[in-house]
Amino acid sequence: MKNKRINTKDLVDKIEKMTKARIASQDVVELDQFREAKRKLDPKVILVIEDDETMRLALKRILEGEGYVTKLAADATELSTTLDDQAVDLILTDVGLPWINGFELAQLLKEHRDLKKIPLVFISGKASEEDMRKAFEIGADDYIKKPFDVEKLKKTVQTLLKLNP
Repeated sequence: MKNKRINTKDLVDKIEKMTKARIASQDVVELDQFREAKRKLDPKVILVIEDDETMRLALKRILEGEGYVTKLAADATELSTTLDDQAVDLILTDVGLPWINGFELAQLLKEHRDLKKIPLVFISGKASEEDMRKAFEIGADDYIKKPFDVEKLKKTVQTLLKLNP
């Protein structure tokens, strides 16, 4: 028996419409309640480019725990399908990627007319002054050294998404 793909778009649309109507009908909505509902109805999309599967899945778990939609790529070759699906709001990338390293990839992304304004954060075990300087020259918004503090990562992502709505 084949699994039939279930289209839930109409259900999701109805739930979103009802939620918005109920929020709008309240006399006063606390700002935090509004932000939480907005985050759930319009989640930000974060692209994680990381060749280490364990790290890639850990980042996915952390970010999705914060309510973000996470798209994953192991290297630059996987980006064509990943970037075609849905707009991306922030990119996290490793430096030590196979074939095309993170610096080269970031340079390509920053030169692309549709991708250059997307905030970019390097997450890498390589954190010499030269590596960090190079990252910021390319246009990185931050550079986080592995192993990283999970709370610092969350705060960085949150701040960059607020600055780039």
